[in-house]
Amino acid sequence: MGAAPLRTSVTVRIGADPPPRLDKALARDVPEAASLSRTRLARLIAEGAVCLGGAVVNDPKAKVVEGDIVEISVPTAVEVDVVAQEIALDVVFEDDDLIVINKPAGMVVHPAPGSPDGTLVNALLHHFGGTLSGVGGEKRPGIVHRIDKETSGLLVVAKSDSAHHGLAAQFEAHSVERKYLAVVNGMPDAADPRLRGIRGASFEAGNILKLTTQLARHKTDRQRQAVLFEGGRHAVTRARVVTPFGAPPQVALIECWLETGRTHQIRVHMAHAGHGLIGDPVYGGRRKLNARALSPGALDAAQHFPRQALHAALLGFEHPGTGEMLRFEAALPEDMANLLQELGAPA
Repeated sequence: MGAAPLRTSVTVRIGADPPPRLDKALARDVPEAASLSRTRLARLIAEGAVCLGGAVVNDPKAKVVEGDIVEISVPTAVEVDVVAQEIALDVVFEDDDLIVINKPAGMVVHPAPGSPDGTLVNALLHHFGGTLSGVGGEKRPGIVHRIDKETSGLLVVAKSDSAHHGLAAQFEAHSVERKYLAVVNGMPDAADPRLRGIRGASFEAGNILKLTTQLARHKTDRQRQAVLFEGGRHAVTRARVVTPFGAPPQVALIECWLETGRTHQIRVHMAHAGHGLIGDPVYGGRRKLNARALSPGALDAAQHFPRQALHAALLGFEHPGTGEMLRFEAALPEDMANLLQELGAPA
């Protein structure tokens, strides 16, 4: 058996008028330098790494009062067995705290059993030269959020523990601005009575489709997410049509924005609405199209697009160090731009 991981102790004194719950009080009073998000604190409580008055506390709802002393045992960040690889990165912005990357389709964000290398993390290890975030107990680039392998576009990565903490708090509060461009089957429209009958679907002013459901891992296919209305995690997606293609419309370019950020959220929500993404092999994005409504070239391009047609086009957040509001945009990648041209969009 290997040696137990080294740990450091963080002492927190509960201040005046604390929230009654331990987890909320710690989230308020933990020193900023400790870089412990509320999610991380909840995990440490569950692991038995938090002591109140000298006794281990596993209940995040445990009562606390002003003056209580809480000791948190935090694992020291350890090196991970991931090799640095010299892989070209499209860097949109970088400073001492963070880096914004325009990720190409086909690149996995973090190594996994099926993708041990060639990932964004391998590239960042080389790019950073060892200056890594240690949040979460692993000394690795501070991946705050992810986008799917076959989704292109923007994501922000923390270069320090404090930046990771600040960015993670914004994602948890759903205050980060994220907009995606997607090409979907059909055209979501408030005038479509079918959509009116789909549970969780509604329309807001301006013909904006709002999808409100719970999402959880599929019971039998662990690679998929499933729409639920009890249990799971709350998920809200909004979408509006940018350009329809075909007469009658067979395909549409839509803009989506997220109130929450769940795994596969846009893909599973649009499929639930009957407007799955073009090229999506998991959620049924290869629906039969009306050959008479599209040109042969458009029909072929839509039916044989090799990935889900989804691009993270806009990312906005508050800089965790300076407080400045940052907003970045990434143009459509070549494959999606070509798809739209084939469908009839202006060059």
